[in-house]
Amino acid sequence: MSRGGRQAYSALSVLAAGALVLTGCSKGGSDNGGDDKKQDQKNAQAQQASIKFGDASDSTGPAAEVPGAKTGGKLEVLQRDSYAHLDPGQIYVSDEGSLATLIHRGLTGYKSTDDKGVGHEVVGDLATDSGTTTDGGKTWKYTLKDGIKFADGTPITSADFRQTYERLFAPFINQGPTYLQQWLADTAGADYRKLLPDGPYKGKHLPDSVLETPDAKTIVFHFKSPHPDLPYALAMAGYAVVSKKGDTQAKYDKNPVTSGPYKIQSFKSGKSMVLVKNTNWDPKTDPIRHQYLDEMDFTFNQQFETSTKALLADSGADQTGISFNNQVDAGNLSKVLADSTLKGRTVSGYQPYVGQININQSHAPLKDKKIREAIAYALPVSPIVRAYGGNAAMEVAGGLISPTVSGYDASFDPWGKKKNPGGDQAKAKKLLQEAGKVGMKLTYGYQNTPEGQQISTAIAAALKKAGFDVQRQDIPAETYYDNIGKVNNNYDIYSSAWGADWPSSSTVIPPLYDGRAIADGSPNYSHINDDHVNSEIDRINKITDPAKSAAEWEKLDQYIVKDAINVVPTTYYKQTQIAGSKVGGLVYDNVIGGIDPRRLFIK
Repeated sequence: MSRGGRQAYSALSVLAAGALVLTGCSKGGSDNGGDDKKQDQKNAQAQQASIKFGDASDSTGPAAEVPGAKTGGKLEVLQRDSYAHLDPGQIYVSDEGSLATLIHRGLTGYKSTDDKGVGHEVVGDLATDSGTTTDGGKTWKYTLKDGIKFADGTPITSADFRQTYERLFAPFINQGPTYLQQWLADTAGADYRKLLPDGPYKGKHLPDSVLETPDAKTIVFHFKSPHPDLPYALAMAGYAVVSKKGDTQAKYDKNPVTSGPYKIQSFKSGKSMVLVKNTNWDPKTDPIRHQYLDEMDFTFNQQFETSTKALLADSGADQTGISFNNQVDAGNLSKVLADSTLKGRTVSGYQPYVGQININQSHAPLKDKKIREAIAYALPVSPIVRAYGGNAAMEVAGGLISPTVSGYDASFDPWGKKKNPGGDQAKAKKLLQEAGKVGMKLTYGYQNTPEGQQISTAIAAALKKAGFDVQRQDIPAETYYDNIGKVNNNYDIYSSAWGADWPSSSTVIPPLYDGRAIADGSPNYSHINDDHVNSEIDRINKITDPAKSAAEWEKLDQYIVKDAINVVPTTYYKQTQIAGSKVGGLVYDNVIGGIDPRRLFIK
């Protein structure tokens, strides 16, 4: 999923009741890799750990107590970006995914098996287990737990889950994941909408041969092809339950009926949010979450530097302060990492995200491969690394597969960024001259944050040196992915970052580069529609051997980067976060890709 501002993973998919996973971050706790490359590599390799699908005993609440935890108190949460989406079906970016762990629940979820944020298993969340299949993944059955309710006191039944899944086909749902919809419709790309074009809102429903709800507690999925990864997919925030009774369609996005341990007391977009306890949440039904805090008060528009300085000062309300997603800013990062007295208040992780600059394939001038080559050579990566704090925050990328994903090839570097992160503007200008396009206008859409401004200025200067006429256009951080996700956007180039959605390499390349999925809200941000890429996605998705599929995904990665040239890989991400001295339960969680909000308490 997209970083900015998506829960993420990176791993191998296998059949049946377990998987080898390469989770998207390094170990939790207060350790950090600093700029030690060997340690970074060790962290990435260490992320190979077994994740099993839990049974009924694993899925029973309450969640294991956090050592030293206390109940009560108010947590201050300083966030850069406000939340553009609160409807589960629309949630597909990392910050909204973090919030979703507190307010939404689904059939399955990821349960921590240690206090370090490293060990996990997929368990039943609202369901009694992670699911049962007897035919290799074509048919999956789920039974709902007793005593599960929405925040308004309404019991959660299979009718709510039918509503949840059927509404995903409606036109207004255009920002969330599409795996389940495609599997139910047995089709790739955006054609899944033909199965139920208006969702459930005009009286039509998915047939029992596709989705069966024979009684109030049973949900059965019927797929034409095996989908052994279903428990992973259902753990995504995008498939959390929506209240049939409370479904206000598009308006649900700003005022959802929640099912997690917290509910939304107030939300002023761009300004503030207050979460309070959901008194209808029963911990005996929840093996994943805690409800230690009485209240969480969010303040938005807090830039990285602002939140870092406040939490470092550690006075007043900031002593009980944190940010779920802001990282330590570039100016303070080296100081924070070197200060041993801050170890108990900081966590660091090697994230699974891969940054990239998208080249908009829907714009006619950019269909010239030589121009795209010129962009690829000219783009500098060093300004991105510098803006986030150097090697402790970023590593220069060669391809689209993260070091945390099996199949990663460290030697792949077709544009020479690892050797020359400043880019090669001279070679780019020669290509532009050969194409007869010196002075060609490029509209560069960038995220309007201090880091985004700094990066865009440096990149624009490099592209101008290569012979392009670069026009910068700022995009609000809160709606950045909504804007670049529009097929008819006005930008020629723009950045994004992606991490796998659950333990399968198939959740990296197909979502981003399948041309049949081009639509508003699709993460195919570059709008590539390449016949070879599309056919290879179909072929590789049928490979059940994880090692073989990983190798084939890497081959396709290399074709996309050096032959299709619709994106230019930039960086692999690391992250350091800080909390106030009175915040307990601080852990960097590999699944979330950041601080775990579910275990926090006030000391």
